[in-house]
Amino acid sequence: MSFLSPALKLENLPSQPSMNLDHLSEEKRYNKNNIVAKWCAPINGKMYRIELEHGTTSGKRMVWVNGKEVIRRDWMFKLVGEDTFYIDQIRCIIRVDPAPGFKYEYSLFIDGKPHDQYTEEQTKQYRLWLTTIDNIEYRIMLELDTLTLYINDVLRQETAEFVDGGTDTVIQENGIEFILQARSSGNKLSGIVHTLLANHVEIPEAKIQEIMQEPCSILST
Repeated sequence: MSFLSPALKLENLPSQPSMNLDHLSEEKRYNKNNIVAKWCAPINGKMYRIELEHGTTSGKRMVWVNGKEVIRRDWMFKLVGEDTFYIDQIRCIIRVDPAPGFKYEYSLFIDGKPHDQYTEEQTKQYRLWLTTIDNIEYRIMLELDTLTLYINDVLRQETAEFVDGGTDTVIQENGIEFILQARSSGNKLSGIVHTLLANHVEIPEAKIQEIMQEPCSILST
């Protein structure tokens, strides 16, 4: 005898992530206390916070990217497995594996690489500056290969101008003049040195690898 109603037969349960909204708003569904794992990574010049909810009794799994729901599985008979999603067309996988003591291990793969390996490679391709001016936080990222510049995840199109010893790129934002200076270090190993000024005051460069360990410090909701 089956104790499942016809609508709850195993063959009728969805095998794909549920993307439908329930009676709660997304803001109310998001609860930091339910997060069991979180990661931070730069993807295509933008910073992303990736968080996982995992109900160890119900099997419920939810994936959040910068506080936005991208995957929701309300009931899972199998408590381990993988979920796939995309960030800016880059394939991401979160894997749940069993661990000793009835616990679980959570892993993130980005573009086919473990999170640590991916972020280590990315930190070599970007420069990052963080500053707060007039109570507004600014996150400026420079992609070294293309010299693409982002301010708070928005692509900027300003053109660099040649000056003595290198180039200056001037960006106006909220009445603030940012100047990205590119100068030769005079050393073949060091290459070009990039300096960022805000209203003619130099902003210290941030260590991306350290920022990765404190994702909420630059991507709070």
